[in-house]
Parts: sequence; structure tokens; C-alpha cells
Amino acid sequence: MLNLKNASLFLLISLFFPVLSWAEVAGNVTHLGGILHATQPDGTSRMLSTKSEILEGDTLKTEKDTFARIKFVDGGDVVLRPETVFKVTAYSYRQVPESDHPDKVQFDLLKGGMRSVTGQVGKRSPTAFQMNTSSAILGVRGTDFGAQLCNNDCGNIPTVSGRPPENGLYTDTAMGATVVHNAAGSVDVPAGSFSYIASPNSAPQLVTASKGLQVTVPPEFARAKAPSGSNACTVQ
Repeated sequence: MLNLKNASLFLLISLFFPVLSWAEVAGNVTHLGGILHATQPDGTSRMLSTKSEILEGDTLKTEKDTFARIKFVDGGDVVLRPETVFKVTAYSYRQVPESDHPDKVQFDLLKGGMRSVTGQVGKRSPTAFQMNTSSAILGVRGTDFGAQLCNNDCGNIPTVSGRPPENGLYTDTAMGATVVHNAAGSVDVPAGSFSYIASPNSAPQLVTASKGLQVTVPPEFARAKAPSGSNACTVQ
């Protein structure tokens, strides 16, 4: 039991040395144009800048006109488009694999769009990488891919028809391959291909370039080039 003297000393130490966060450091912000917020599961929020750490559990939110690029510790990249909500749900990586710290990368795209180039986890442990959305789950096999969720908020995205894109999830694969699946079905999306999922109850399907959306980012935020010769509608 603590006596009064020890209790006072403990309180004094607590004031000067706040409780440390044990959240895994997943990466850093390398490029930022605009406002980027991060919120931890306990509700604590912080505004990020270039070189800020990204922690496991962070929910990232970009404001209007904001692009942000995150470099993860396994070498992967994610570029977030404006008005995107993206959660680093789980992140575990060691340069030398450890049995008590197996590879695990789980992202959740809750709103908006992003472009990702997978790192070492996607190369050595493809099944350990997963990105969830409200419509489907994306798995990878060493890839550069984009994803865009539309929920009555894609009116500024140009299409061949001139009409706003239908609601749903759009993906494109620039390099490698992705697999998109939900309870209704699954589809492989090889390099240069596009997919569309109308809802969680609709099977994912490959679509032609003219009906797909190619998620693009400003050149200064991009690391890999999109497939050449594509006439897909791009998310501007």
C-alpha cells in the first residue's frame, strides 16, 4: 500500500512524465498539401505536419483540397485524396520476421479515395495485407492500386458519359494484381484493369476502362506511374 509520501511522489512523477502511448509507429507523413488530422481510438486528436509519425490505430482525415502521402516502415506508400477518412487499423512489421510479431497490415478506407504502393509486407506476406471498405475487401500481390468510394460525393469526378459516377467502390491496378471480394463474390484485378462494386450485396466485377475510375494524385505525391495507354476516367 502506498503511504502519503510515496503517493505524493507518484503524483509528482505523473505530472512531469505523462503516460506513454504504446501504439506501434507505422510510418511518417512525407508530403502534405493542406490539413491532415489523426484521431486515436481513445479520442485523442492531433494535427499532423510533414515528418509527423503515423501510429497504429490512427484514423486520418484530409480536409478539402488536401493531399497527404504516408511512408510506412515496411517501405509502402499511401497517398490520401481530399476529404478522405482512412484508418490504420492494425500494423505490425519487423525487418527480420518474428514469431511473436507476425506481419499484419490492415487499413480501412471509410470515405474518399487513395492510392497505395505496397511495401515488404505485401511482397513477403501477401495474405497479411488487407484493406477494408464498406463494399468489399482488397487483398494484394505486390502492387500499385487505387480505390475510390462514391456515396453521393463524387459529383466533381469527370466521366465519359458526363454524368457523375454511380455510387459504389471503384478500384484500379497499375502494377501487380489485387483481389476484390465480399460476401457476394470475388474478382482478380490484374495490372491495367478496373473493378466496380455497387454495394456490399453486389458481386465485384471487372469493368472496361471507359467505365472505371483511375485514381490519380499530383505528380509530387506519386511514386509509381499509372498504366500507359489507358483511356479510363481519372479522379481529378
